Amino acid sequence: MPLIALRAVIESVLIRKGDTKRHLVQAKLSSLYNLHIRDSYKHPEYLRTVLKNVYKEDYNSIINDVKLQLGEELVNEKDMFDFFKIMES
Repeated sequence: MPLIALRAVIESVLIRKGDTKRHLVQAKLSSLYNLHIRDSYKHPEYLRTVLKNVYKEDYNSIINDVKLQLGEELVNEKDMFDFFKIMES
């Protein structure tokens, strides 16, 4: 269940940041790693690389928005904690 919430929240945050960049993130994930945004929790290092490339200085605010929407309880669950550890490295 937490991973389903994570996928939905990542999509939601990126949609609010603008469809053009969200589509660029998807295109890069697909072309470089053969992944979709919805599956990127399996390889957070790939998502981190692409988000940093596309959003540059907004990267940290995106991660913070995702964490805020998920809530502290979910963020601190084992799978989520590991995901965010990689995303914040």
